[in-house]
Amino acid sequence: MKISILIPIFNFDVRELVEELYSQCSLAHDLKDFEILLFDDGSSDKFKNEDLANDKILYKEFSENQGRSRIRNLLAEAAHFEALLYLDCDSRIDKQDFIKAYVQNFQEGSVVYGGRTYDQNPPEAAYFLRWKYGVEREIIPADIRIQNPYQSFMTNNFLIDRKVFLEIKLDENLVGYGHEDTLLGMELKKREIPIIHIDNPAVHIGLETKEEFLSKTKEGIKNLLVLQKEGKLSCKEVKLLRYHKIFSKFPIKGLFKAYYKRKEKSIEQDLKSDQVSIRNFDLWKLNEILKG
Repeated sequence: MKISILIPIFNFDVRELVEELYSQCSLAHDLKDFEILLFDDGSSDKFKNEDLANDKILYKEFSENQGRSRIRNLLAEAAHFEALLYLDCDSRIDKQDFIKAYVQNFQEGSVVYGGRTYDQNPPEAAYFLRWKYGVEREIIPADIRIQNPYQSFMTNNFLIDRKVFLEIKLDENLVGYGHEDTLLGMELKKREIPIIHIDNPAVHIGLETKEEFLSKTKEGIKNLLVLQKEGKLSCKEVKLLRYHKIFSKFPIKGLFKAYYKRKEKSIEQDLKSDQVSIRNFDLWKLNEILKG
């Protein structure tokens, strides 16, 4: 097996990540060859990683940001090998057999998803909301993910047959942040391409501040509504859209709006605290999608 590791970079230092991947690939006996492609998507000068380039590592910079979907499509087109391992740049690999686990589970024509995890110790207050959401909602073991294999799929850490990816690709019409992974999961489902779920997580270390996370969530909600309008995603596939449908009906919408208005200040305060309730974040998201 030969593997292309694809890492889109935006304003992040990937040296430790690349060094760990390079070391594991070099020691993997079942791996015939590998390459690591680093595409910098318009990062500021202080985050340039060009010194990592060598005979196994291709580094390329884009002066203008290509977007989350397009940069990943460009990486796949540039890759040389049959298996594509996508990793977010703000990842850390703690498992010493991370590459070995992917090599052992790869099957032609399939996708393997390893999962996501977070550091056990909570971060400082500014980043607490993103960490708490990740810990409560995104750390899902493989035996639970496999019960809903397509809805449990994310693009932070997955291995895919290059032919499969190039047939589907990510939707480049999506602007900003959010739900390109949801859409890809549904495309895989439509084509009956199996997703193999394993416990091989990457640690998400690039936490956003509360303000950044809420802003990105708003972008994601906009994308979700666009995809619904275009018929690419439905209530059956996305829980937030199901709630949107239910709460959009009269008089439920009016009752919820009145309830949220009474609770808005306490919800905002809670989202800033180190005792944040993710239920309040859910209410905040519901209120945002009802605005659309």
